[in-house]
Amino acid sequence: MAALPVSAHPAPAPASFRPSAAAASRFSPCAQVAGPASDFRTQVCGLRCLIAAKLKFRKTLKRHGWQHRRNLKVQANDSGGETSNTCPDTVESSTSEKSLKNGKLNPSETHPPVLKEDPILFDDQPESPAALCIAVIGATGELARSKVFPALFALYYSGFLPRLLGVIVIVISHLLDFILQNVGIFGYSRKTLTDEDLRSIIEANLTCRVDHHENCDEKLNEFLKKTYYIDAGYDNKDGMGKLNSRMSQIEGNCAANRIFYLAVPQEALLDVALPLADIAQTTQGWNRIIIEKPFGFTGLTSHRVTQSLLSRFEEEQIYRIDHLLGKDLIENLTVLRFSNLVFEPLWSRTYIRNVQVIFSEETAAEIQGKYFGNYGIIRDIVHSHILQTIALFAMEPPVSLNGEDIRDEKVKVLRSIRKVDLEDVVLGQLKDTSVEIDRYTKSMTPTYFAAAMYIDNARWDGVPFFIKTGIGLMKNRAEIRIQFNHVPGNIYHERFGHGTDFDTNELILRDQPEEAILLKVNNKIPGLGLQLDASELNMLYRDRYNVEVPDSYEHLLLDVLDGDNHLFMRSDELAAAWNVLTPVIQEIDQNRIAPELYEPGGRGPVNAFYLAAKHGVRLDDEWVLPLLLDIADCTNPGQQRRTNACDVPTSKV
Repeated sequence: MAALPVSAHPAPAPASFRPSAAAASRFSPCAQVAGPASDFRTQVCGLRCLIAAKLKFRKTLKRHGWQHRRNLKVQANDSGGETSNTCPDTVESSTSEKSLKNGKLNPSETHPPVLKEDPILFDDQPESPAALCIAVIGATGELARSKVFPALFALYYSGFLPRLLGVIVIVISHLLDFILQNVGIFGYSRKTLTDEDLRSIIEANLTCRVDHHENCDEKLNEFLKKTYYIDAGYDNKDGMGKLNSRMSQIEGNCAANRIFYLAVPQEALLDVALPLADIAQTTQGWNRIIIEKPFGFTGLTSHRVTQSLLSRFEEEQIYRIDHLLGKDLIENLTVLRFSNLVFEPLWSRTYIRNVQVIFSEETAAEIQGKYFGNYGIIRDIVHSHILQTIALFAMEPPVSLNGEDIRDEKVKVLRSIRKVDLEDVVLGQLKDTSVEIDRYTKSMTPTYFAAAMYIDNARWDGVPFFIKTGIGLMKNRAEIRIQFNHVPGNIYHERFGHGTDFDTNELILRDQPEEAILLKVNNKIPGLGLQLDASELNMLYRDRYNVEVPDSYEHLLLDVLDGDNHLFMRSDELAAAWNVLTPVIQEIDQNRIAPELYEPGGRGPVNAFYLAAKHGVRLDDEWVLPLLLDIADCTNPGQQRRTNACDVPTSKV
């Protein structure tokens, strides 16, 4: 068989496809005819087979599309630069065209060796990835450098982002070696940088933590070669035009998808998002836009931003990201409940006494300044992370695991949450220990929030959901504690060595300080006699699973890539969450609620303990015992005070 011509530089595909007679014989072989009429019969038979092949080919294209290719061939790009690509939408056989024009078919083309039907074109094949471009808007900021780019590299390293693909398309007698650089990472910022400058910035924050750093340098170099910088200048319209043009060079005429990560402040969101929608979206695939929290300053401003976004984007294009929702703890909420028969029947007010959602962070200078600004912990943590956790915990079983089905159930919970009573809220503010003038004296922004919330529906009526979250506390902590009701008529209540409040069963889902699932049960203490004690059945992740836990940004970016939106807030969820918190925020903004000061590295405002007791919530022993010691200090004036516990009114003590 003669050597097949190879296209070194793919060109735009012809407008139509003309299979050669060699291909035609594969679909409906023509019998060789001897005698004077052989040429005529051969031409007629070849033309008939040619038409049949073309119709079958068009039918296959309609069903699969050109992006459905399984046979891949990699051709390295030594320069490491970007490659302009053209999809082989159609391929023409020049030999067969000449034969048809001359009214003759070459017998060698009409009767080639019999070939099996090409599986690339006519069998159902797994879909090959379309070209993917990811743009990080605000590429030189701290969030992009420390979180977004490292997460993208981790996904690339682990094989979740497509690498350089070479697509081999065999059509009739031609082999088209088509090179497709299938992914591009773009940094977009107003700073004057080059591609190499951006790559140096990214490289300084990248690490290989998978597969024991196997082939790290090789994969790192591959990833950096696919990163490009766009100097936005001071006009986002021009900047988005540059971004669109550079992306198009990578994508060529192929099916192409784009993700835009807007790592920009809220005040700059619309200035970037609207020109992006008008200029930088692809028409050859899907577009998805990622927006960072906080999602607005008030319910009204959030509504205005949402309406502006929805005027240019569809709801399914918008992904409001909260990295705290990318923890395994959040995913385990639904898995534990809906995949275990032992838990689902207990998931209601009939058996559950209260639910505690706890999230705390240690003192860190970089986060103190963040919360002394305008947003505070309510807008940043409670509005998104805490309320979304409650919604996932308390929702009814969804119809399926489809993101929209889950979000339908979440919004029902958010709409059922009772507006928070100001009497059921404790606000705190971290004392500023720096040598500068105390910033808290000029700000009412809370850095600690505790509240008792209630869901007014049939499943959760009367069950308090106790929230406790703050920064500058004694340790990093993220967990959900479910305390069950007392056993009715417990015949063993006299056999406990402590109060009856401590004999309730408790389920703890913990992400920090170490991932674990704990179940507190009552059991007999070994030995003579009959004394009961509460013990924990532990499942520690580090003991059970010998795997490294991915960063939450990796988890959520992969969800965006897959189109899984169940951990991202929909617009109606956003509005429902604002309705819950708006009364409290309005009171704070009017300076009618003064936050209680607390020391760095402590347990937060002591009034949170009294709020929990008011609603019948028993805080965990680790928190209560030191608090009781602090209160004891107040009754002994001869001892030095350890905390501000004595600032509580003496009537409460």
